[in-house]
Amino acid sequence: MKEPDDHDTDEGKSDRSQSSTRQSLGSSQTISRSVTKEDDKVSEDITDETLTEGEKSYLVDDDSDEEHLEGSSSSFQDDYQESTGESRYMKTPGSATEEAEEEVKKKISETFFYDYIQLVSVPYVTLDSNIPLDLLTLVHSFGYDCKKRANLQLLDGSTCMYIAGNQLILLNLKTKQQIYLRSSSSRGIGVIGVHPDKTYFTVAEKGISPDIIIYGYPSLRPYRILRDGTDLGYAYVDFNSSGTLLASVGGNPDYTLTIWNWKEEQPILRTKAFSQEVFKVTFNPEDDAQLTTSGSGHIKFWGMAQTFTGLKLQGSLGRFGKTTTTDIEGYMELPDGKVVSGSEWGNMLVWEAGLIKVELCRTGSKSCHQGPINQIMLDEGEVITAGSDGCVRIWDFETIDTADIIDDTGLLEIEPINELQVDKNVKLFSMIKMNETGNNVWLAQDSSGAIWKLDLSFSNITQDPECLFSFHSGAIEALAVSPVTYLMATTALDRSVRIYDFASKTPLTHVKFKQGGTALAWVPRLVSYTGAQIVVGFEDGVVRILELYDPKGLTIFAGRKKFLDADLHLKHVFKPHTTYITALAFERDGEILATGPDSTLLIICENNYVLEAPFPTIREEEDDHDAVSYEIKDMCIKCFHFSSVKSKIVRLIEIEKRKRRKELKEKEKEERKKRLAAEMGKDGEMESQEEEEEEEEEEKEEPLPEIFIPSTPCRILCGFYSGPGKFWLSLGGYDAGFLYHCEFPPYDKSSNITEKKDEPFDFRFLEDAEDNPIHTITFSFNQDMMFCGMQDGAIRIYLLRQDDSSLTSMEHYWHFSIHDNNYGCIKGISTSYDDRFLVTIGADSNIFVFSIFSVYELQKSMRAKVPSPRFGIETEPIPEDIEDPKAYSIENARRKREHDKLMKEVEEIKAKKREQLKSLRNQFQKLLQMNEELPKHMQFKRTDFDIDSKIRADINRKTVHKIQQVEKELAWEKEKHELGLKKLQNRFRDSLESDTIVVHAIQSDHKISSYRLSKPSKYSKFKRASQSERRASKLERLEKEGIGRKDSQKDTAGSISVQEESVIEKGKQFRPKTLSQIMVENQIEKTKKLVLKAERARQKIQQRKKQWEDLYKSKPADDYEDPKDVQAIKEAQVYMGDFNLKTAPDYKIPEHMRINAAKKEEELGQLDSMTHSKKMHMNKCILSLRDLKVAVMEEIQCLVQELKHIHSTLHISKHIPIPEIPQIHPEEVPEKRFHYDEEILLAFKQQQMKNKGGKISQAEQAGSTGASARFLRLSTLKDGDLTTRESLARSSRASTFSLEISKLTEFEKADPIDVELEIMKRTEIKNMYMQQYLTNRIKELIVTFDAELHLLRHQKLKLDTQMKLSDLHHVTLFQEMLLLKNFEKQENILQNSVNSLDKEQQDMQWKISESLKEMEEKKNEITRLQDQEKALYAGFQAALGENNKFANFLMKVLKKRIKRVKKKEVEGDVDEDEESDESSEEESSLESGEDESGSEDDVFDDTFCPTNCDVNLFELALQLREKRLDIEEALVEEKKILDNLKKEYDTLSKKVKIVATNLNAAEEALEAYQREKQQRLNELLVVIPLKLHQIEYVVFGEIPGDLSGTLVFSNHSLGRLQERIVQLQEENTKQQKLNKEWRERRKQLIREKREMAKTINKMEGTVRELMMSKFGRVIDLAALQTLSVNVTLEELKIKKVRKELLNAKEMKKWEEKIAQVRWELMMKTEEHTRKLHQMNDLCIEKKKLDSRLNTLQNQQGNAFQGPRKADIVAREKVTELIQLQAERILALKREIALLRKKDALILPPIQPPPAD
Repeated sequence: MKEPDDHDTDEGKSDRSQSSTRQSLGSSQTISRSVTKEDDKVSEDITDETLTEGEKSYLVDDDSDEEHLEGSSSSFQDDYQESTGESRYMKTPGSATEEAEEEVKKKISETFFYDYIQLVSVPYVTLDSNIPLDLLTLVHSFGYDCKKRANLQLLDGSTCMYIAGNQLILLNLKTKQQIYLRSSSSRGIGVIGVHPDKTYFTVAEKGISPDIIIYGYPSLRPYRILRDGTDLGYAYVDFNSSGTLLASVGGNPDYTLTIWNWKEEQPILRTKAFSQEVFKVTFNPEDDAQLTTSGSGHIKFWGMAQTFTGLKLQGSLGRFGKTTTTDIEGYMELPDGKVVSGSEWGNMLVWEAGLIKVELCRTGSKSCHQGPINQIMLDEGEVITAGSDGCVRIWDFETIDTADIIDDTGLLEIEPINELQVDKNVKLFSMIKMNETGNNVWLAQDSSGAIWKLDLSFSNITQDPECLFSFHSGAIEALAVSPVTYLMATTALDRSVRIYDFASKTPLTHVKFKQGGTALAWVPRLVSYTGAQIVVGFEDGVVRILELYDPKGLTIFAGRKKFLDADLHLKHVFKPHTTYITALAFERDGEILATGPDSTLLIICENNYVLEAPFPTIREEEDDHDAVSYEIKDMCIKCFHFSSVKSKIVRLIEIEKRKRRKELKEKEKEERKKRLAAEMGKDGEMESQEEEEEEEEEEKEEPLPEIFIPSTPCRILCGFYSGPGKFWLSLGGYDAGFLYHCEFPPYDKSSNITEKKDEPFDFRFLEDAEDNPIHTITFSFNQDMMFCGMQDGAIRIYLLRQDDSSLTSMEHYWHFSIHDNNYGCIKGISTSYDDRFLVTIGADSNIFVFSIFSVYELQKSMRAKVPSPRFGIETEPIPEDIEDPKAYSIENARRKREHDKLMKEVEEIKAKKREQLKSLRNQFQKLLQMNEELPKHMQFKRTDFDIDSKIRADINRKTVHKIQQVEKELAWEKEKHELGLKKLQNRFRDSLESDTIVVHAIQSDHKISSYRLSKPSKYSKFKRASQSERRASKLERLEKEGIGRKDSQKDTAGSISVQEESVIEKGKQFRPKTLSQIMVENQIEKTKKLVLKAERARQKIQQRKKQWEDLYKSKPADDYEDPKDVQAIKEAQVYMGDFNLKTAPDYKIPEHMRINAAKKEEELGQLDSMTHSKKMHMNKCILSLRDLKVAVMEEIQCLVQELKHIHSTLHISKHIPIPEIPQIHPEEVPEKRFHYDEEILLAFKQQQMKNKGGKISQAEQAGSTGASARFLRLSTLKDGDLTTRESLARSSRASTFSLEISKLTEFEKADPIDVELEIMKRTEIKNMYMQQYLTNRIKELIVTFDAELHLLRHQKLKLDTQMKLSDLHHVTLFQEMLLLKNFEKQENILQNSVNSLDKEQQDMQWKISESLKEMEEKKNEITRLQDQEKALYAGFQAALGENNKFANFLMKVLKKRIKRVKKKEVEGDVDEDEESDESSEEESSLESGEDESGSEDDVFDDTFCPTNCDVNLFELALQLREKRLDIEEALVEEKKILDNLKKEYDTLSKKVKIVATNLNAAEEALEAYQREKQQRLNELLVVIPLKLHQIEYVVFGEIPGDLSGTLVFSNHSLGRLQERIVQLQEENTKQQKLNKEWRERRKQLIREKREMAKTINKMEGTVRELMMSKFGRVIDLAALQTLSVNVTLEELKIKKVRKELLNAKEMKKWEEKIAQVRWELMMKTEEHTRKLHQMNDLCIEKKKLDSRLNTLQNQQGNAFQGPRKADIVAREKVTELIQLQAERILALKREIALLRKKDALILPPIQPPPAD
């Protein structure tokens, strides 16, 4: 038969199992439809739905196999296979084949949902059993698997969900109502997740190839199913931020990471995450292509990368480096890709690029959490961490994001902004934020067994952590159900005992102890009729009896707290064992409680032993009834040692199967023989024989299973009685799968139970229980149902016949998985007292309550009745609980009492021996006394009494040895106490500067005490640098930084830009001046004078212009206001007429009044220093007063001694009473308390011994006080004061001297004579006077000291008042400092932001000012160049003069554009020049003329000077053209720079506006934060003591009861305000007077202005008339003075003269050279002439010779023909000479032409030589 837990609810996997299940359902008449009909209906619904929506149907390719490739998404899409079956999504066979050929994948409909009923798992019921499927119905779940990761999710503001075994529970937080969704795989649920939109949630199952089911919310309908994502179970799932993708990671063994397109049920990517356990996987919220996984000893960073083979998942394993490898539970992705993770030791690790960038810890290298960090979140710009220490801490995101290492340790210390300690023993596992508007509320999963509601707003109205639900943590160990009502009790190792009302689904109460509970039993009604008592066993061996009662039935007293529905009262406690208690059981009559192993008493041991012990007999006369529990004598204990028989059973079953198989084969053979015989006859018989022989040969029996007995006995899991001496057992391990019926063998006293091997006599086979044994069994009240709790968390119910103890009817059963299948073993199962409910507990912390199927319906309002309290239970004393785990058990306590009794007897014997020794010692003492009374000569020596001298020596040696031994033994104690004394001194004495000294008055009871002063506090020792100093105001910044920066800029500019001055050459060698030089110098001097005159005129004009400009600039505008007046008005508007209160909502804190923690600490330190100095001064005064008292006492002692001496000489009747000598009180010398010697220590020890003898605490306290007082008195009397001792010594010496004199007088006493009598009388009178004087002196000293004390006491009372006020002020300052420290970090961040923005704004403004200056300089430079160009044209125009016919030609030459090659030629210069020319705003008129005439530039040639044109002017035009081109190039460059500066200025202006906006926003944020800080400071209470006369706020002459609307001023502030009123009145009068004076002054100035305007108009008319008379027109005098001298023209003239002189010198040199050349030419000509003459002669001769040759030729024939060689050579030489001469002639012509162009002398043309 198929395993019921493995049956698949997915229709495509197992149709046969589904059909069989449906048949069973049909047979039970609970479901009337068959599977085929349901499937047809589902397919019809789907087809109709898809057709109506116009979408394509969803196809499945069953023949294709899925290939688990790592990267390619297309492979998954192509090979994707739907596993829900063909019948649900495929069309008709014809269409299916066509679509299979096309292989087209179509999308799932958006509105398609699966059927929950078809999907969900259902109970398994055996065939033909008639057991209803709803035999058990889940009523409620009281448990919570708090140790499961991410087992708390939030669906909306009031609904959360969590996993409970095979159920998903949706819990309404308000109504506490639960909704259940069952698992579809029957193997449990692995993990759950919620869609970001809260519209879907995922349920990832467990089992073989489990599914991920995505449900819609709130419809709770299955929306999508994701299949084949892992092998056995999912560990974590997570949606991306948009909710389009789902990431899942599997558990052991595959750890597969899969990325799903969940809406299409398609896996996109898949790979193995890691080789060890993976805890978590999440998407990066900012980038869906990045994921992170973490787990056991690793963290891994994933990225989706597009490769040439498709989309891939690429993982990078985080490397820990020097950091210890750790398991990572919690982590968080930062927006920039970094990851922050937790660690096992509580620090945070910042990961970047797969490496640890920095490890974050707290100050002092303390860990961020005490234990692992389980979750890290980013919320509203803050990082939230939750740890196992129960703390939630808030960290600054910017600090973590920008964190970096600062040293080799790799640690960075930071502090949290806020933190919340949830509660003690809380271990936070996960947190999730609730969507409550305006609130920062979170739900927290506590692995200690609770769900918390946390408010993380950290404000004044922040709520305390609220525990919404409380559960057991870990496996639940025991369960008990009330025998009278619907109550149950549970206990677990989490040390709690809980009571539930499972009928009304309400947890009633719980109580916690020091140790965990292991066993629990409800006291039967025979013992407690009301059923109000439970017995609980704990792991330390303690048994507690708890009584349950309804506290509402108690007597109600006033002020009593609100009662719960139930409460537990500790009734009795005892400790019978030293280890944990495994079982509790009551005897049937309720008289005996068995603890420990298990009632006769059936004891089942785990190691295969089962014992049966009879009840021990309890005698009434026995004092200690507990003794029978561990001293059981003569008990007939029966023992059954189980021996494994499973292999034998399996063997028998196999034999039976083979026997049946053989019989079937024999029958088949016989039938075959008969059939063949009938058909074939004899041939058939032969063939059948052959076949039989072949079958016999083929058939070889396989060997039977061997008998196997496991070496280690299997564990007995549970058992129960079936009859007297008989019982059933369920075993685990190899022997699982059967119930074994056993019987005790007869009792044999001599047999050894360890050697026995007993076997069961019967068994029952359990289907599908080979690996899933039964752990616990219980029966219904009527014994007709047996409830079994399985190891995998399933419930199995067998239906039995009544009184069927042998379980013969155990055949049909009902089976359903409830608890977690991996670790949810059922630990207990029980029914209610009326069999209406079934309760199960499991190791997965879950408690399920089921209603058992019944024909009677349960009442909806059913509720358990809590027992009423017993009378007097509230006054009943609670027994002392046993909390110490090392406390004695009952057995050990009894044995301890026996041992103590024995030791007491031994001590009595020792005491008797001591009494005997004491009597002998007394007798010996009497003998010694008798010996001393004898005469000396008859006395025995002391050594004579020694029996043996060696004995005494030996005793002394032993004594010394013992003393040394004791010293060695006490050395550690001595060192310990010395160290303890040092620690006490360091803790309490060393920190004190002065102890309390109380000085008492002598005559009165007044006293004065000094201050107990400790060393100065840390606040007064150092001054911490302020982290957020006050930012200077803008006015201060302008005054300080701006002016300084401008000055520095001017200085640098002045140092860089040096004025150009004319350099005059000096130091030339002396030589006589020529006439030309004198002419040049005269011309230069004349020009200089003219230039200086014009320059002075220009400077004068410029100075006058500047004065006018300054005067106009100094003229204020019409709306001008003095800045000082504006500031004063602003201050007046802010401060006058309104005293701004700090409590006002619009109160703006001035910058100088802003306070921070550093300033507050400084203020606190100043207060501490001031109070410390004043207290020190007072202490010094009191010490001096004590010294005065000591001096007074010394003097009084001396005076008293003198008085005593005088009294010795006077008659007693004339004595004046001697005043008492003042004493030093112990309080006046506190330092003497620490002076001690051996005598004081012994006295103190004796006093301690006496105190130990008393057993009353009050007596002990009184004794210690008396001892300390006596100790102090002894110390003071023994040590005393040094001065007192000296005075006593002096007085004693004086008294002895007087006694000696008196003795001498006694010996020399005789009858006095008259003179002696007179002397004696005078002496007596003198002594009487001295007596009175000394007495008065003593009184005077006492009165004076008391007066000093009274005066100082009065001063100290005043100082006490001040110190008390300073203490109150100190408390206020300290509270303010703590508050400011909370605000400090955020304030520093805001202040730094403001400072950085302000600095940026200042830098930009400085840059703008710099650019403006540069622009102004460039404009000035452009103006200067344009002026130079204008001056150039004007000078050239002046040089041309009037009526110059070549003026146009020369002007064209000057204006002609020439392209010149620059030093650094840049492409596009011409274009830039044109652009700059077009963009320039100021163009000279000459340039416009040049542009007009530019088209004619190509017509004329400027290389030659025209005829009759002045060559000097032509050369001047060429020179000025070069200069003009230089100016134009400079203009172009300057304009380019100016344009760039304008662009830069515009960019900076835009940036300044942005920065100014940001700065204003930052300043507003800082101001708001300052206002919030001030409001928080205003909330602090400040104590100000006032007297009634200081309260001036009265209503109808009486002080009102409510002073909340009043203000408190100091006298100084109030006086200052009153003085300010008088000052303002005086200022008002003064301002009115000034206003009147300035109005008169303004009228006078207006009159003077009118008169001046008239005078100016008159003078302008006079000047105009003079100009017309002199010049004939109105001219510009400034231009006339400026243009009176053309400096350029004069310079050109000087240059011309110098050039002419130089040219004349050069012409002279050239003339000399020409003359020389001419002479040489003449000589050459002559030579050439001679040679020509010779050549002529030779030609003639040649001619003659030719004629002769011709003649000879004619005569001799053609003997010789052609020219001769000599003639050819001569002709070539002549030709070369002629060519050379022609070249020289051309060169000379060129040289002459050049000389002509440079204004040289025009020489006559060279005349050819005359022809001869």
